[in-house]
Amino acid sequence: MVFEEKMIMNGEPEEEEEEEEEEEMVDPLETLRQKCEEIQHCVHTRERLEQCETRVGSRSSTEEDCTEELFDFLHARDHCVAHQLFHSVK
Repeated sequence: MVFEEKMIMNGEPEEEEEEEEEEEMVDPLETLRQKCEEIQHCVHTRERLEQCETRVGSRSSTEEDCTEELFDFLHARDHCVAHQLFHSVK
């Protein structure tokens, strides 16, 4: 009982103080992915993906999907990211 009273009197640090000290973490992977999507090869593969999505979306019945175009885009973006990611990680 005495211990509980001391805890109440002394108190724990307020949560507000802890929250103010924390910095918002930014994922370097997401940042690099956004940068890599802007390079020429990635822009080209993204355009091909968007054209495919438009083409497939405009048809009422088709067996075509955009899997190949999606994989091409993701491969190009991840290839760019792979060469830069570990240079920014501490």
